Amino acid sequence: MYLTQKKCVPCEAGTPPLRDEEANELLNQIPGWILKDGHLFKKFKFKDFKETMRFLNSVADIAESEEHHPDFCVHYSKVEFEIWTHAISGLSENDFILAAKIDKIA
Repeated sequence: MYLTQKKCVPCEAGTPPLRDEEANELLNQIPGWILKDGHLFKKFKFKDFKETMRFLNSVADIAESEEHHPDFCVHYSKVEFEIWTHAISGLSENDFILAAKIDKIA
């Protein structure tokens, strides 16, 4: 099943983060994303600020429906995302699902 067809499932504290092999396998399914300090990371560039904000509003809708929220930083026409599962202090499949869904609307 493609990541975009999956739904985020709440993780509880104590759930182990993905092993490196698992994370790398899922990373292959989301081109352009990299691992940075144990988190998923990607930059997006848009035509202007207004387009950037339209994109972020769509991301907010996805994040709310998945109940999984990315960290991001806006620089006028650029957005940097950093995604990880705070409850387990590492990566879960949810992070990859959210990243794939963000890519789908970009």
